[in-house]
Amino acid sequence: MAYAYDNQNIFAKILRGEIPNSTVLETEHCLAFRDIAPAAPDHILVIPKGAYVNFDHFGNEASDAELLDFSRTVARIARDTGAAPDAGGQGYRLIANTGRHGVQDVPHFHIHLIAGRQLGRMIQNENGEKS
Repeated sequence: MAYAYDNQNIFAKILRGEIPNSTVLETEHCLAFRDIAPAAPDHILVIPKGAYVNFDHFGNEASDAELLDFSRTVARIARDTGAAPDAGGQGYRLIANTGRHGVQDVPHFHIHLIAGRQLGRMIQNENGEKS
């Protein structure tokens, strides 16, 4: 499948240095930075430096080095923020929105790592019940 990547999306501009960000961590293949509208005290976006539209694009086409670096970067941030249970934290949530039904706003694969407070349930089912 061909993925149409928009190189004018906000994350592409951040990666090119056209838009400033609050960098938390940068690696060879990833950039992590604070969300400008945080949902919790720790709300960090982790993006690959490669031009990937969503998780399936990334998972299908990224190199092994990119995949490993991304996973390790997310784990390191969870630990460094103190959110990871092995760091004594109370936990965190990872969110990756994809496509229209997933309410993806920026067409560049990214993970939201959200922590630092008790979070509510993620979604509601068709009956309005939270799960």
